[in-house]
Amino acid sequence: MLPNPLIICVLYKSVFPKRQKIYKIIERQNSKKSQNLVLALPWVAAVLVLLKEVNTLVIGAIDLEKLDINSNINESKSKTMDHDQENNDSNKMAEEESIIEKVEEYTKNAGFHQLETLRSILQHNSKVQYLQPFISHLDVNTFRTMVPLSSYDDYVDYINQMAEHGKQHHDPPLLSVDPLLCFFYSSGTSSMKPKLIPYFDSTLSQAASFIAHRGSTAVLHRFFPPRPGINKILWFLYADNITTTKCGFKVMAASSYSLQSGKAEPQQLAVYSSPPQVFLGSIVEHQMYCHLLCGLRNLEAIDAIRTPYAVGLVKAFGLLESKWEQLCDDLECGFPSIEVSDVAMREDVIKALGGPQLELSNRIRLICRGNNDNWGGIAHRLWRNIRYIRCVCTGSMMQYYPKLKYYAGEVPIVGGDYFASECCVGINLDIMQPPETTRFVILPTAAYFEFLPFNMNEESNDAADETVDLSSVEVGKMYEVVVTTYRGFYRYQLGDVVKVVGFYNKSPEVEFVMRAPKTHAEILTEKDLVSAIENFQLAVRGAMMKIEIVEFASFLDQESQPKQLKVFAEVQEESDFMEDKLEESTMILKRCISSLESGFGALYKVEKDKGQVGNLVLFILRPGAFDKLYEVAIRNGTPASQYKPPKIIRNHEIVTLLQKYSFVTLNDI
Repeated sequence: MLPNPLIICVLYKSVFPKRQKIYKIIERQNSKKSQNLVLALPWVAAVLVLLKEVNTLVIGAIDLEKLDINSNINESKSKTMDHDQENNDSNKMAEEESIIEKVEEYTKNAGFHQLETLRSILQHNSKVQYLQPFISHLDVNTFRTMVPLSSYDDYVDYINQMAEHGKQHHDPPLLSVDPLLCFFYSSGTSSMKPKLIPYFDSTLSQAASFIAHRGSTAVLHRFFPPRPGINKILWFLYADNITTTKCGFKVMAASSYSLQSGKAEPQQLAVYSSPPQVFLGSIVEHQMYCHLLCGLRNLEAIDAIRTPYAVGLVKAFGLLESKWEQLCDDLECGFPSIEVSDVAMREDVIKALGGPQLELSNRIRLICRGNNDNWGGIAHRLWRNIRYIRCVCTGSMMQYYPKLKYYAGEVPIVGGDYFASECCVGINLDIMQPPETTRFVILPTAAYFEFLPFNMNEESNDAADETVDLSSVEVGKMYEVVVTTYRGFYRYQLGDVVKVVGFYNKSPEVEFVMRAPKTHAEILTEKDLVSAIENFQLAVRGAMMKIEIVEFASFLDQESQPKQLKVFAEVQEESDFMEDKLEESTMILKRCISSLESGFGALYKVEKDKGQVGNLVLFILRPGAFDKLYEVAIRNGTPASQYKPPKIIRNHEIVTLLQKYSFVTLNDI
């Protein structure tokens, strides 16, 4: 039976006068007389905090004597540990330089390593069912002529068989001779249903991935050498819930494999500012909140902030902006908000907080209150030792770069690498470049690469066009990336369009342009849509309207006669589009809609002139519409860390959901 908390307050207020926040929580919770254990957690925690502090006073004198005796021993241990750490750092630096040298050698002899990579893949997996129709004439020289280009649809039946029956029922193996470990989710945001990517225990693939990932780390450390004492990373990563296939294989995000499989190294976990249960939680918003809370607790030790994609950091800073007062309350009390209901996560966070942090809480309050609704540069004002922010800002993520740069202020935003769920593609050797000039060096040992010529203004990019190899690409031209991997994909179209901008030694340097159209019927690309929205936003600002578009997407309704293009644009909360200005705002937007259409590509204009595409329809959506889309995608299995808001919608379910949030509909009549 716990002692009456009100009596504790009376007895200890004189001893701990600065703990007013804790007393208020005890009194408030006691008055509710709630029998709910979760609701009682703040009450219990506050009581325990007070009891712990009294206990500290009582035994403090005894501990002082012990401290004096042990101080010399601890000092000696500390010196030994420092020496060991110096040796470890030296060994790591030597290893990283060795990896950089390997990348140099691979790129200088890119053509040779590409042929060796393909030869290795074919020798290793020559017995798989997928290759049997071509195997009698299959070698390095005939591979591109004998094996057709493929898409995910060509692998669905094989993947479903593995998911339902496992490998033991298939002789020969379906896609790879290596043991199947699990499945990874792809993002799948355009269709609301993520793809399953088989992950085989391939030693060859692991060796290639090791070079890619360690090479990326080595490049980062060249720009930002590790610092003792300031070595924590606020990493917004979410391991997500694991699902299981019919025969027992786990399905998870590729980015969370090391956490979910228990293969994360202790050194890796020690770098994170959040404890393990925050990554393994089940509710993304609560995980994001706890990441922020732990990042604030380690205010002076944060060296960097990271997340896979820019949109994830924009969401995190938005949560900080809206919840900073609650975060400060939690720091002051020493436990997370009552909203965080995951027991394991709560326990881990309470340990990480290490009790009430009154001084730290007050310091953060002063910084946040001083913003006056201007959160520009908040990253550096809070985490004053931070050196960089890292995430992918290319492709569709460029939309979020200005907002992220606003929050980052003078903190540099470092570009990410080009890694797909299927394989590593390229690494960013010049990480300080802005997203519009970020380029990736293709890694010749990561997979066998081909490049399918792509032209955005042609009515079709026919798959009958021949691919070119890594050595034959032309600077200035765009291509769709085709890969043959160690893990069961053969001449597989990744669906990414890149532009070749140069060569690093003998390996191409590419810029990520966009996701490729899925079919020949598509008349609008991601790049077209982004350009059109930029035109439209400029026209709206020119009309002196305060309307900020925060998210957008398009859908081509091919069932209409003629076909109809629908564009969805979500506006910011503070926009002029309020009820009292609705009619006036609608009239202004009608005059601006032509600027939206003028940004579409040549293919759209040709189809429109032929009468095959009808009037453009623009749906203005209420704030939060795309957040609902995010929630549905997460429920359907899309990994939170890998979520990318769709730009080209191909699913009627998404259209129906977004139309529910429309409060103005405009067309170009």
